[in-house]
Amino acid sequence: MRANHLHDADKAHLVHQQTDLKGFAVDGPLLMAEGDGVHVTDTEGRRYIEGMAGLWCAGLGFSEKRLAEAAYRQMLKLPYYHTFYGRGHGPSAELAERLAAIAPAGLNHALFQCSGSESNDAAIKLIWYYNNVLGRPHKKKIIGRMRGYHGNTVAAASLSGQPHMHADFDLPYGGRFHHISNPNYYRAHQEGETEEDFSARMAAELEALIAAEGADTIAAFFAEPVQGGGGALTPPRGYFEAIQPILRQHDILLVADEVICGFGRTGAMWGSETYGMRPDLLSCAKQLSAAYQPISALLISDRIHDALVRGSERNGVLGHGYTYGGHPVACAVALETLKIYEERDILGHVRRVSPAFLDGLAAHADHPMVGEVRGVGLIAGVELMADKATRTPFPAARKAGLLVQRKAEAEGLILRAIGDRIAFSPPLIIDEAEIAELCARFGRALDAAWAELSASAEPALA
Repeated sequence: MRANHLHDADKAHLVHQQTDLKGFAVDGPLLMAEGDGVHVTDTEGRRYIEGMAGLWCAGLGFSEKRLAEAAYRQMLKLPYYHTFYGRGHGPSAELAERLAAIAPAGLNHALFQCSGSESNDAAIKLIWYYNNVLGRPHKKKIIGRMRGYHGNTVAAASLSGQPHMHADFDLPYGGRFHHISNPNYYRAHQEGETEEDFSARMAAELEALIAAEGADTIAAFFAEPVQGGGGALTPPRGYFEAIQPILRQHDILLVADEVICGFGRTGAMWGSETYGMRPDLLSCAKQLSAAYQPISALLISDRIHDALVRGSERNGVLGHGYTYGGHPVACAVALETLKIYEERDILGHVRRVSPAFLDGLAAHADHPMVGEVRGVGLIAGVELMADKATRTPFPAARKAGLLVQRKAEAEGLILRAIGDRIAFSPPLIIDEAEIAELCARFGRALDAAWAELSASAEPALA
């Protein structure tokens, strides 16, 4: 238990999200007080390298004064206005124009929300609306992937292939929402199966699902270019090349969930560029404002927009929107964020430091509890294994990933255990010296966790 009066207040009154609440009642929270560059400092004065950029999103770190100043200027000028009923304001118009200019080809229109969850939820609604306008009322099913993560609203959580997010919530998991396998090559490949062969098998599974459900009932396929909540998992070679022709053949929309990957995380503006995706809709958030303001965008193609216009004509109005969607302060901060990305060549910086990051983590591949290290740009996942020769995982009860996370915290490093995958997504501004320190602290955390696990009598570690 951490000794601080704020911890008592937190434990008594705040319900923490995606948290083991029983364990939390014992351990209490880790509360952050300050941030500086790639570091954060807790309320007890301990300083950490933030290896997850918060929740994948603080791309410019935790002390970018230009963003604070942009928010302040806009608050003094116009602190709030909306985009309902044909009204709006300058920052939202400018941001929509800027996003259309940098978006993948054909995504010329933007809707604004406050979070990635809302953006994906809006995408689902608009896809259903689109098919109704086209006279296809049965083409409504959405396909996601196991371990995929698309948000916590009812529809986005149903689409997410995260069983713990479905348990006891009575979400509409079946019916309109279906899932194919998680494309984790390391864990799921068969003996002698190449990545390309594995991707072909994943594509065949998609094709079989479409055949079973009927292509005329399936509206869209959602995919993160790199799975975030699935453990910072990059796709196997040939994956999207195998998936996309099937979608086009059956007139199934492709939605790229770029909430984590967008704005440089993979070394390109979009993860879609990195992996050759050609989406019909694209959701983005997090690094859109470098997390300094809550904002997300859903980018849509002309054909989706044309259907919205036709539906609005038929119904008298487009019956969709959010009170704070396109908030002027959030839009102003997002615009300043995009300016900084361009002025400082953040994409080029990510590409320059990525080898140090990926090689530094890969240097731990020989560690006895590391099965695989896989990443791109400044996002990576480390697979933990009890016996990597046989790909035997740790028993779930050992909570190996959480143990590594706790040992890293003790070393002054924030990372994230997603099951027994360790995820890394540091601020985009991290430099090579900071990367070296991050990797060194991770190595010490692995050693400490392995020593504790090995000291037990668990047969899996014999």
